[in-house]
Amino acid sequence: MQTILAIETSTELASAALLRDGQVITRESAGVQTHSLAILPMVQSLLAEAGISLAQCDALAFGVGPGSFTGVRTACGIVQGLAFGADLPVLPVVTLAAMAQACRDHSGAGEVLAILDARMGEVYWAQYRFADKLWQVIVEPTLSAPEQVSPLVTENGVLQACGNGLAAYAEAFAPTSFAAGGLPAVMPNARQIAQLGSVALAQGLGLSAVEAQPLYLRNKVALTTAERAAKVNP
Repeated sequence: MQTILAIETSTELASAALLRDGQVITRESAGVQTHSLAILPMVQSLLAEAGISLAQCDALAFGVGPGSFTGVRTACGIVQGLAFGADLPVLPVVTLAAMAQACRDHSGAGEVLAILDARMGEVYWAQYRFADKLWQVIVEPTLSAPEQVSPLVTENGVLQACGNGLAAYAEAFAPTSFAAGGLPAVMPNARQIAQLGSVALAQGLGLSAVEAQPLYLRNKVALTTAERAAKVNP
């Protein structure tokens, strides 16, 4: 059985999880400013509870993004350091895919639209379909204005939306068919990062530590004051 250590820091909730013998144990810490300080103690706590060392893990999984620039950079840096030291493969997991898995865990959904608040009047979003025990990407991770979120028609007509983008831009999403039954509280968590990391490891998708890089959809992280004003008042 696989033993996978996972961390997720792309949002305001930092989490760590250990998947071992088919069971997952987790730790969580709220407050984006403390992610870099909170993760390693959570990792140590998980390993201590399981009675194993880091070297006894088979791989390290992390939320590669999209998400908070600082958050995904923190996760990538910590995993790289741990992987170098323990000589373990790294499994990058897209945070929106982790949201889809969390949505399925919550509601059993097989058609998922994941929408994450990207700030600055935009959202990260992607559409997924669960088939043959695997997630298929229907719409690749995208950065856009809420009004431009345009999922494709599903096979069975039932699309479950999730993520805090639904609440952050509730007015913009109000006219859409997917917003009414949306689950804004469903967010990426290390539990799902570990689950999807397990699938990736079984498929031979592990990377070396140096190959692990954050997924950034926004080429320019910060806008000048003039640019922000231009977005608000075009």
